Amino acid sequence: MSLLYHLLALSLLISVSGAKFSGRPGINYGQLGNNLPSPSDSINLIKSLNAKRVKLYDANPKILTALKSTDISVSVMVPNQLIVNISKSNSLSDDWIRSNILPFYPTTKIRYLLVGNEILSSSDSELKSSLVPAMRKIQRSLKSLGVKKVKVGTTLAVDVLQSSFPPSSGEFRTDISGLVMKPMLQFLNRTKSFLFVDVYPYFAWAQDPKHMDLDYAIFESTNVTVPDPVTNLTYHNLFDQMIDAFVFAMKRIGYPDIRIWVAETGWPNNGDYDQIGANIYNAATYNRNVVKKLAAEPPVGTPARPGKVLPAFVFALYNENQKTGPGTERHFGLLHPNGSQVYGIDLSGKTEYKESLPAPENNELYKGKIWCVVAKGANWTQLGEALSYACSQGNNTCDPIQSGGPCHKPDLTVLHASYAFSSYWAQFRKSGGSCSFNGLATQTIKDPSYGRCEFPSVTL
Repeated sequence: MSLLYHLLALSLLISVSGAKFSGRPGINYGQLGNNLPSPSDSINLIKSLNAKRVKLYDANPKILTALKSTDISVSVMVPNQLIVNISKSNSLSDDWIRSNILPFYPTTKIRYLLVGNEILSSSDSELKSSLVPAMRKIQRSLKSLGVKKVKVGTTLAVDVLQSSFPPSSGEFRTDISGLVMKPMLQFLNRTKSFLFVDVYPYFAWAQDPKHMDLDYAIFESTNVTVPDPVTNLTYHNLFDQMIDAFVFAMKRIGYPDIRIWVAETGWPNNGDYDQIGANIYNAATYNRNVVKKLAAEPPVGTPARPGKVLPAFVFALYNENQKTGPGTERHFGLLHPNGSQVYGIDLSGKTEYKESLPAPENNELYKGKIWCVVAKGANWTQLGEALSYACSQGNNTCDPIQSGGPCHKPDLTVLHASYAFSSYWAQFRKSGGSCSFNGLATQTIKDPSYGRCEFPSVTL
């Protein structure tokens, strides 16, 4: 009877643990938009997606209040700019927990506290060296203030790896391997936390679309497999390949068993003309397939960790119009800002999708001219500042719109801004300049030139 009792108890423990760490993915809730629904409406939309987990990029009190008394587990984040100071001060760490966690915990199911976002992608050496000490300080504060169910981690981008193919060659960069990653993994191992990683097959594929199969990147390949010659493991999709590179990188420095949590994954539903494969068809296909894989019961795992649950957050809840950078940055959302779905998606992984998707139109590299102009719906009151910025970069960027120039008339800010945006982008694109201007600009393949006014362009 005693043996039976213990077996039943063990079975119950396993089932509870499995429920706690089910593979059903959660959602990343970013807030970089000026047209997004309220926190309470957003929580209802998260529920409509059947998400049981949500990750924030801060500890927004309005959102944490809206999450009170729900069954959604929450991950919050310490902002990057606080990490150096927190790493040096127990009192600052305590104060942050008192201000951002204690007013909501445990009524709001805060379960993970992420110290910074992609810190190890920074060039700031002090920031990188402060990361693990800050994680330790936050862990100490949680414990001393009686917060028992919150684990500490941080998010890593794939650029922390200096080698990732084949997966068995996975290795952390030499500048962080011993100084940061080894003590971090020691901390995660001791606290039974996760290595949180951002995994985007889209970017890996888009860097080399001629030599990498798109179907392999979006879980649709039926005849492409990638063998690892060292382990003899076979890969059927790029996602697994990228995850296992982290597995082997950890193993290489002595930590083979730390669990992985995918902090971000997704595919853009739109982008700029020079961004291949960013469309609704690919985004829906990738996200539906990755959700189905992650939510599978029993869990599928990866070739290096078969049958293991792989928790994840899909990126992102909304298309966020104030994100900087290329157009894809503003088009990872499952939802439009009005709350409607960009395409049908169910994070439980149980839905069979029947509606047809729009055919992809940009799975080949675009060739031709592109201009950068004021975006439709842009806030015209903000154009003056953006115009001044574009014109202040030198190289005679804005000479034609000055008085007497061929583009001065009509003397309209919106026309001058469009010219300045195109001129700036044409000159500085190769050195990192983008057609963004805080969401005020967009690319076009329709020549905006008029009369004697010829707009500079980018030719692909």
